[in-house]
Amino acid sequence: MFVILGAIGGAIWGGYLARKRGGTWADVAQYAAGFAIALSLLGFFVTIFIERVITGVF
Repeated sequence: MFVILGAIGGAIWGGYLARKRGGTWADVAQYAAGFAIALSLLGFFVTIFIERVITGVF
């Protein structure tokens, strides 16, 4: 769930940031992809952390 939210939120945030900085369509696509990957990875680690806290591994 957090991975999907991270991907969608990152793509929106990256695209907005590139558009705000006056980038071309390629810049917008690259920023959107980069931010989506980064926030998906962050969401993945958050999911693992929450799973381990719930199951009592920590």
